[in-house]
Amino acid sequence: MTADSESGRALRSDAERNRQRVLAAARELFAARGLEPNLNDVAHHANVGVGTVYRRFPTKEDLMEAIFEHGIDQIAALAESALQQEDSWEGFVWFVEHLCELTATDRGLREMVYSKAYGGYRVECARLRLDPPVTRLVERARADGHLRPDIEPSDMPIVSLLAGTVSEWAGHVEPALWRRYVALLLDGMRNHDGQGRLAVSALEDEQMDTAMRGWLPAG
Repeated sequence: MTADSESGRALRSDAERNRQRVLAAARELFAARGLEPNLNDVAHHANVGVGTVYRRFPTKEDLMEAIFEHGIDQIAALAESALQQEDSWEGFVWFVEHLCELTATDRGLREMVYSKAYGGYRVECARLRLDPPVTRLVERARADGHLRPDIEPSDMPIVSLLAGTVSEWAGHVEPALWRRYVALLLDGMRNHDGQGRLAVSALEDEQMDTAMRGWLPAG
């Protein structure tokens, strides 16, 4: 191996380390503050030069794209893991709790996933990937009689948004408060004898799309 090739490998290795450092700093910053911080803020948080950030991610959109893909990978992995659980109710509960943990502790992720302000095509791609496993989770729990019959897959993002809202409002007082309300929501979603139908139906796809287009987070 020549000195030039060794030098090239070292430079590529340094570049990848810097890229991962920037991504980690951005995820941490966006999780705490939402999508308002700019690339200069990310550079400061990562303790690297601004040029280092711009070489890896020329625009904030490029940086958000990488973070968005990571977040969707996390949610998809949660859904697939939940489907592997033999008991459909336990799998459903496990998924809802872990999904809510993500959205309650990562403000930036919930702003990206549940608003179309930062690129509707990303949200559409995420929906195509996430809808099938989430639908299977809901339908399986309903078919087994665990989940009330009027719960729909489109209820899941709204439940996770509720957890995020609690965390954003009172997380500085009690970081785990969202867990209390997720437990209450899960109890309300469980099938019981004598339940009447919910007064309002779940959002349909077109309504969900309209709601996502209307929510414009501060970033």
